[in-house]
Amino acid sequence: MKSSNLRNIAKGVLELEILALKKLKKSINKTFEDAVNAIVNCKSKVIVCGVGKSYLIASKVSSTMSSVGCAAFSINANECSHGDLGSITRKDVLIIISNSGKTEELKPVIQYANRNKINLIGITSKKNSLLYKASDIKLLIPEVKEAGLSIVPTSSTTEQIAIGDCLAIAALNKKKFSKKHYKLLHPHGSIGNQLKTAEDLMISKNGVPFIDETKNMKAAIDLITKKKLGVLIAINKNKLTTGIITDGQLRRANQYNKNILNLKVKDVMTKNPLSVNKDTLAAKSLSIMSENKITSLCVHKNKNKKKTIGILHIHHILNANIQ
Repeated sequence: MKSSNLRNIAKGVLELEILALKKLKKSINKTFEDAVNAIVNCKSKVIVCGVGKSYLIASKVSSTMSSVGCAAFSINANECSHGDLGSITRKDVLIIISNSGKTEELKPVIQYANRNKINLIGITSKKNSLLYKASDIKLLIPEVKEAGLSIVPTSSTTEQIAIGDCLAIAALNKKKFSKKHYKLLHPHGSIGNQLKTAEDLMISKNGVPFIDETKNMKAAIDLITKKKLGVLIAINKNKLTTGIITDGQLRRANQYNKNILNLKVKDVMTKNPLSVNKDTLAAKSLSIMSENKITSLCVHKNKNKKKTIGILHIHHILNANIQ
């Protein structure tokens, strides 16, 4: 087969799946809102069930829901008849995904849910199916043409994944689930790095080398040498930040002042140093450093810019593999 034919096949598959998604988009109605509200108001777990490829999709959907604060897990309908029905309780919300809604393995699960008054959300494309008729909330997805012999699950499974994503993201917004919440569930990996904040990487208050702005430069040199951080934070009598001194500033000041040891910290320091809120993303902090050609930032809490609670150095960010 020619390469051009293979490319055309790929484009044909994508066309069918794009068409399926367009149909799905038009089908979103109030029933979708009911499903989202049921998920958000669930007092226990969201359980997503399917058979075959629909089970694989159920696993993906449940994983996405868990990642946005809706405790969820997936179960295989095949296993439910062998004891896994016991994992479903009356406080749960059960989502069953099935294109036909008639799969034999689903019957015991559907009957169990109805018998025990478990809130059942059915995702299917067949209005005359058992799943559709038995569901408390009926998400009817459009019937679509499959790619590959017109029977290989492709367009329909694309719809199933998409509606699962829609439910998860709508629930996220309904719950007002923020990046800060998301970070707590993704402490590692590339996503975790992207969500690290200044507070995650800074040297905390106890390690910050503070120095009274009225001290002489001999005291400043002794302290910056002792702390080995290459920076000092100058404060006034009210413990408020008034300036910053770096080892680079010390070297330059020494070149132009023969009697630098007799100068006071406030005579050499950079006044009103840049400070970022502790919740500022580390990547944003790095951008601020680059724009201002500096290597350190003060860190504050809330709107108290003059009350330094930490120091963030460019090395802290780069060592965390944040760019």
